[in-house]
Amino acid sequence: MQIYLVGGAVRDSLINYPSSENDWVVVGATPEQMTDLGYKPVGQDFPVFIHPKTGEEYALARTERKSGHGYKGFEFYTSTEVSLEEDLIRRDLTINAMAQDDEGHIIDPFDGQKDLAHKLLRHVSEAFTEDPLRVLRVARFAARYAHLGFTVAPETMELMKSIVAKGEMEFLVAERVWKETSRALAEQSPQVFFEVLKACNALEVLLPEVDALFGVPQRADYHPEIDTGIHTLMALKAATKLTDCEAIRFAVLVHDVGKAITPEDVLPSHSGHEKRGLPLVKAICDRLTVPNKHRQLAMSVTEFHLHCHRALELKPATLLKLFQSIGAIRSPDKLIDFITCCEADIKGRAGFEDAAYPSKDYLLAALEAVSQVDISDLVDQGVSGAEIGKQLNQRQIQHLTEFKTNNGI
Repeated sequence: MQIYLVGGAVRDSLINYPSSENDWVVVGATPEQMTDLGYKPVGQDFPVFIHPKTGEEYALARTERKSGHGYKGFEFYTSTEVSLEEDLIRRDLTINAMAQDDEGHIIDPFDGQKDLAHKLLRHVSEAFTEDPLRVLRVARFAARYAHLGFTVAPETMELMKSIVAKGEMEFLVAERVWKETSRALAEQSPQVFFEVLKACNALEVLLPEVDALFGVPQRADYHPEIDTGIHTLMALKAATKLTDCEAIRFAVLVHDVGKAITPEDVLPSHSGHEKRGLPLVKAICDRLTVPNKHRQLAMSVTEFHLHCHRALELKPATLLKLFQSIGAIRSPDKLIDFITCCEADIKGRAGFEDAAYPSKDYLLAALEAVSQVDISDLVDQGVSGAEIGKQLNQRQIQHLTEFKTNNGI
């Protein structure tokens, strides 16, 4: 029995990149031997075991054969005869097909170290095309390492295009698509994930609502970059400088999808795109089983981001309605997340990357003014039900009116 550290831990150690997980491959062992040593079996499709002390995963060396569509369409074979190289050749990228033995020696049969040096994401073999999930994985790795200069090898991009052209992406289950997308949103350059998917034609299959934004014009006085798709990715890039919150980044990604269905006769204006976008955002969230936190924020930002941009112009009653609609009065953090999304939208424009966003401090101060409203006297008077809600609303509007006056607005 021989045990090797494989995959991401080896890759990241060679480029001094943070890595939080260790994956291990065991060569020359049987499932019985593993359980006898105290490892706990967890794998269903192939033997994977949990180390009794570290909790890390140890997989028996295996080979695989395509037997159907999608990333689950494989038959796996494990045996004490399966070699380390046979296990490594089934992996997606050369930089993920390296191993390290217990003495620290690197086993690199497919030149992963060479591709690391050249900053290339390159497939290991033609078997790459058998698993459509690899399209998403390559795009995610591109997003993770883009800031280091990594790019997808041209020949690998061609294979990714062929996977899409064969219709394989349509067999991916929604939960797995969202898992890869959410992980990509957490990377340093999430916009690159969508750039790569666009380049290999996968974006049109997986997120047609976002793909449709490319080529849609906007008014140059508001958006010097003009193209709505380009603006979307610029806004997502801006969001990464403001927060590492995945929900915020997702909301920024989808906030303008309504512009893709703006009637051609009114372009490049997009009046009403906020309301038009709501059914599209809902469709994305339903299809990909997006978490409720992400959904709620995305819907709020889609519908009200222009309110945020024009915050100083809003009447007191409209301000209050905005706070109520996004749930800010009960949960002030929701306003902070909402504002962050809208700030990214403003900064995601050519020449506005460092623009100030006065709406932020203004809205936070306005919410603080609302929070000062006291209705204890109404409770003492026995006011209840709809009437207390009505009077609370009136007092909140009055506080916002005074707030605007005190701020010279």
